[in-house]
Amino acid sequence: MMKPMAATAAICLAAPVFAGLYGDTPDARHAWAVHDKNRPAPVKVTADPGVPPSDAVVLFDGTKESFERNWCDKDGNPSKWQLGDEGDFYCVPQGWQNGGNIYTRGQFGDCQLHLEWRHDADIAKTFNGDPQMLGNSGVFLMGKYEIQVLESFGTNPADMKMPTYVDGIAGSVYGYNPPMVNACRRPGEWQTYDIIFHQPVWEGEKMKWPGSVTVILNGVVVQDHWELEGMATHCVRRPLAPHEKKAQFNFQDHGCIVHYRNIWIREIPSRYANTTHGGPAATPDDVMALRRKTAAALFAKIDVSRLNADTVNKLLEVVSYSQDKVYMDAAMSAAAAFGAKLDAMSAAELESNRGVLVTLRKSYDVLWRNGLLLDSVLGRKIEKIVDEKGWLKKKK
Repeated sequence: MMKPMAATAAICLAAPVFAGLYGDTPDARHAWAVHDKNRPAPVKVTADPGVPPSDAVVLFDGTKESFERNWCDKDGNPSKWQLGDEGDFYCVPQGWQNGGNIYTRGQFGDCQLHLEWRHDADIAKTFNGDPQMLGNSGVFLMGKYEIQVLESFGTNPADMKMPTYVDGIAGSVYGYNPPMVNACRRPGEWQTYDIIFHQPVWEGEKMKWPGSVTVILNGVVVQDHWELEGMATHCVRRPLAPHEKKAQFNFQDHGCIVHYRNIWIREIPSRYANTTHGGPAATPDDVMALRRKTAAALFAKIDVSRLNADTVNKLLEVVSYSQDKVYMDAAMSAAAAFGAKLDAMSAAELESNRGVLVTLRKSYDVLWRNGLLLDSVLGRKIEKIVDEKGWLKKKK
């Protein structure tokens, strides 16, 4: 009775059940499979409540040091804006544009920008008949695209003696698109902008994409991936035009008192920076180059002299990335060797290898549904065994 048991143990090819292919394979626009375990994980960023993300550049934290280090006038000199008593800085109020715009010393492009702003509670006392002079300022992304800042809590035309234009209230892409809703708070209350900005993408003088801006005002989306139509303007439209990829951001001095605080920025990649996996810029050459790089890295870890089920499965994974001859030959050789061992198995031995055979069957299924290795002898052999034994049937 011991000899049959020993023979069974000798031909049992895999104790652990190894992972097989799972999601659809890479293709001409995607260097990674669906649910690909080889795909690099994102960088970990801490994001604790009330604190800037760990990868953010803090542009103003309420201190004099951060104000002087990060902000200047248009010529790079210290700004005339003043520090307030609420961890803020504000535009000096003495007359029209006395302080001038305030600029970041650093240059930025595509980004996530966070800031808080407010007007004085008694701002109505400053009303001179022009609603565009009620706390007017603006967030100028790259100095070229304006998100309006204005006292806009009471902008219902029915309640105003002199209503302003809606593409010039808070939350608007100034001169182009009003906010979807008015989410402004009362004067004197701090308000929050969270802005996701992508600049236009150019190929020489040809525009590939106009760029976009998403604006969240006090937690409410007021601009939803709005595609840019032009540069900051007043009264006349200014068409989009090529410009530098990074530039200073600035807040506008419009002759009004406006306070700002808690300002940070995170640079984010352009949607056109990704050329290897989906999106508008994926290119077959870049996709294939990454697929080949991944295949080579995986292949280098395989001991092809071990002609067992695990080796076959790992080579199938390599082939899912690249069908270069060296990988196809190795996969076919390993499959033929394992197929010969499979032919010699008894019913009991097949049952003891049920896990690895089911896994291989699933791996082949993934390849087949993606048009790969359709004529695999081993794959069809395993398919027949698994189907005949009903190993994939769901239990009722």
